[in-house]
Amino acid sequence: MNKLELQKTANEVRKGIVTAVHGAKAGHPGGSLSAADIFTYLYFEEMNIDPKNPRMEGRDRFVLSKGHTAPGLYSVLANRGYFPVEDLPTLRHLGSYLQGHPCMQETPGVDMSSGSLGQGISAAVGMALAGKMDNKDYRVYTLLGDGEIQEGQVWEASMFAGHRKLDNLVVIVDNNGLQIDGKIDDVCSPYPIDKKFEAFNFHVINIDGNDFDQIDAAFKEAKNTKGMPTAIICKTLKGKGVSFMEGSAGWHGKAPNDEEYAVAMADLEKVGEALCQK
Repeated sequence: MNKLELQKTANEVRKGIVTAVHGAKAGHPGGSLSAADIFTYLYFEEMNIDPKNPRMEGRDRFVLSKGHTAPGLYSVLANRGYFPVEDLPTLRHLGSYLQGHPCMQETPGVDMSSGSLGQGISAAVGMALAGKMDNKDYRVYTLLGDGEIQEGQVWEASMFAGHRKLDNLVVIVDNNGLQIDGKIDDVCSPYPIDKKFEAFNFHVINIDGNDFDQIDAAFKEAKNTKGMPTAIICKTLKGKGVSFMEGSAGWHGKAPNDEEYAVAMADLEKVGEALCQK
C-alpha cells in the first residue's frame, strides 16, 4: 500500500472503532483511535499474515498488551478480512466473539488473549524466544500504552528481552500522554521512555505515531536491527480523528451516545473526503 491508501484504510479503521464502541455502549475509543495508524500499518503493510489462514505456522505474531483497546484491533482485523466489518457493533454483547478484551480462542486473528496491563509484553517476549529456539524466522510485535508501562512487569520482560538479544521482537509504545486518571506525567511519569528502554539494551526509535512516513521508516529500521530488540516510541494524539475526543482523557473509556456518534462519524467522513481529493 502507498501512503494515501494507508491513510484511507486507517480512516476506515477509525470508523469501525467508533461504530463498535457505540454499539457496545461501552469500551475504550481514545487509545484505539490514537493507535489506528499503527494497527493499520502492521496489518496492511508490515506483518506476514494470511486472513484466510489465521493460524499459519510461519505468520508474524501480534500481542495487544493494552488489551482494553480491543476495538482498534477488531476494526483492523475486520477491515483486513478476518471477519465481517458488519460484526463490529456486536462488541461486548452477550454471545459475541468480540468481547471487551481479545480472546485467542474465539476471535480469528488474535494471537494472544489479554489480561491485566503489563502482561502482554511478557507473552510477546516468550513468543520471540520460542521463535529463536525453534529457528523460525517469524517476527513478534506488541503494542503497549504509555500508562501501561508504569507496571513493573513491563520492565522485567524488557530486561529479559534485552538480555536474550531478541532482535525478532518489536515493542511499540502508544505515547498519547493520557491514561484513565489524566496526564501520565501527573499520575506517575514514565519519562524518559526512550532512555529506559535503552537501559534495557533495546534499539530505540522515536517517531510521530500518526505519520505514516515515520512509521514506515521506523519498522524498516527495526527489521534491519540485529542483536537487540527494538522499541518504537510513538507520539500520538488520543482520540485522533474525532474532534471532541482528541486530547481528552475523558474519552479513555467512554462510549459516544447517538448524537455524539453522528458527530464522530461526520468528522471521519470529512477526513475521508479530504483524502479522496488528494
